[in-house]
Amino acid sequence: MPKVTYVDHEGRAVDVEVENGDNVMHGAVYNGVEAITGECGGGLSCATCHCYIDADWVDVVGGPSSQAEEELLESAAAEVKPNSRLSCQIEMTPALDGLVVHMPEHQF
Repeated sequence: MPKVTYVDHEGRAVDVEVENGDNVMHGAVYNGVEAITGECGGGLSCATCHCYIDADWVDVVGGPSSQAEEELLESAAAEVKPNSRLSCQIEMTPALDGLVVHMPEHQF
């Protein structure tokens, strides 16, 4: 199973295995990573799974996958940066094994 490293705003990191085909948000929520809330359960209707893709992974992950994701990012509680993504929209694949995502200070 591919691994994702979640890094909170204070620099604490936790590694989680996430099933291929599942998304980065579920990996966090199902494993108690508190920095991702995922209020809508991955339904692309909130921005409480906002994260920052590590610089080493930006080209692999890419930018927002849809106009809906771009619009929801505009409502994120924390600063939106060029490497911002909604973690519910990042599907895990073997190519993402080792992915590092950074969490904003807050989701609300």
